Amino acid sequence: MEAQDDANVRNGDVPQNQDLGFVVPSVTAFLSEYGWYAAFVCVGVYLLLQHLRKNRSTDSQSSTVSTSSQDPDSVVRRQVALEASRRKMQEEQDARAAEFRDRQQRLEEDKRRQKIEMWESMKEGKSYKGKAQVAQQSTEEATSSSSLRPKTDKKPLRNSGYSPLSGDGGGTCSWRPGRRGPSAGG
Repeated sequence: MEAQDDANVRNGDVPQNQDLGFVVPSVTAFLSEYGWYAAFVCVGVYLLLQHLRKNRSTDSQSSTVSTSSQDPDSVVRRQVALEASRRKMQEEQDARAAEFRDRQQRLEEDKRRQKIEMWESMKEGKSYKGKAQVAQQSTEEATSSSSLRPKTDKKPLRNSGYSPLSGDGGGTCSWRPGRRGPSAGG
């Protein structure tokens, strides 16, 4: 029997201890491959936890301090100032709206007056001369006083015998109607 045990020991068939000894080589292999990354991750997690603890303690302290430090007089003063600024802005908006309404009413009144004048002139049998005609006459008077020669020496664009439907009189360009019937395609 001892000979068999000796043979088992030589062959490596000795039952091994079931402790955590098999983990050590895998951990050392992981740390040799990714050691710096693991160190940076640990430091980052530590700093993040410290930051969150600081913020949580600051928030809880500030919330208790802010609710207890506000006295009722300052709250009332702040609300009164806020209401006054809102009232001022509303008054400005109301003034702008009233000004806009007045302007719109004046424009509508002018349009109505122009329509009445046009209707009356049409009833009398006269042609209507609107403000555009009056403005054009005033500009013509200003231009006629500034330029002394008349503008009658313009050349006509075409001669008097030109007719676009006749096909005559024109250079190399001529228009011909397209073919009738179905298109030749297949």
